[in-house]
Amino acid sequence: MDDTGSPEPVRVAAHAKVNLRLRVLGRGEDGYHALETLFLRLALRDEIEIRRGAPGIRLEVEGEPGPVTGLREPERPLPAGPGNLCWQAAEAYYVALGRDPGIDLLLRKRLPAGAGLGGGSADAAAVLRGLETLHQGALGGSRLRAIAGRLGSDVPFHLADTAAALGWERGRRLLPLPAPVPRPMLVVVPGFRLATPEAYAWLDEERAGPRHAEGGAGAGAPAEAAFVLPPAGRLARWEELAELAVNDFEVPVFARHPELRGLKEALGAAGARPALLAGSGSALFGVFADEEARDAGAAGLEADDDVAVIRTRGPV
Repeated sequence: MDDTGSPEPVRVAAHAKVNLRLRVLGRGEDGYHALETLFLRLALRDEIEIRRGAPGIRLEVEGEPGPVTGLREPERPLPAGPGNLCWQAAEAYYVALGRDPGIDLLLRKRLPAGAGLGGGSADAAAVLRGLETLHQGALGGSRLRAIAGRLGSDVPFHLADTAAALGWERGRRLLPLPAPVPRPMLVVVPGFRLATPEAYAWLDEERAGPRHAEGGAGAGAPAEAAFVLPPAGRLARWEELAELAVNDFEVPVFARHPELRGLKEALGAAGARPALLAGSGSALFGVFADEEARDAGAAGLEADDDVAVIRTRGPV
């Protein structure tokens, strides 16, 4: 296929996500955890710009952590080389394409890393979409989805053209859903980050403890079975979503960072429904009925210098 295309850069939005429901069903023999999750895409986003260039892959990261959070610079900035998911996505794309890369990537970073908002996964998916545009659909959807599944559990959702979806099997199986009506949201980002592997280790440790070994259930116990799926139309109602909202990471994460439990309780007291830990943390989010309630909730949290409070809407 002739994919010389336009020399103009390709720009792709990389939207944040939250998990309105996140159950960790157990760990398989391959070492990976099976998930049952309900994804929702947010208006918050990074941006990827892709240009044709000299042979190789070059990645520039601009603006981290960006004006969205207002947080201080992280101790370890995002890598601008093979350790970055954008780089890995580009490399995997060209391996599948069977040719040597020659591209320049610019990542305009606004989403905080290590906050559970899926920023790295969104960036990787945006690179895949952008390269597919640049090369005029050279790989096709099924091959792109296969690459996304290898890059990470959240990448297939970010690659999909849907604002909401149920996900299973490390996110590789997706059921697109009608999105709920956008509502005002707060995203609360503390001044520290959590690594996803660390959060999984805490969850495994909590579940292997005496309380669960003796048969205790508890909010952190492994889910015995997937929930019974209500009609898709009901999953587009915030009232139904609030009833289904749960995050299995909250028990082990809150045990080690009780200040996060306090932030969740503050969101709930301000009227957020649901209020949850975002992914494996460290951010939290709350959904409000209207902007007045959202802004009142923000006013009570913004006095704390250790957190950034982001006012946004969801889903997109």
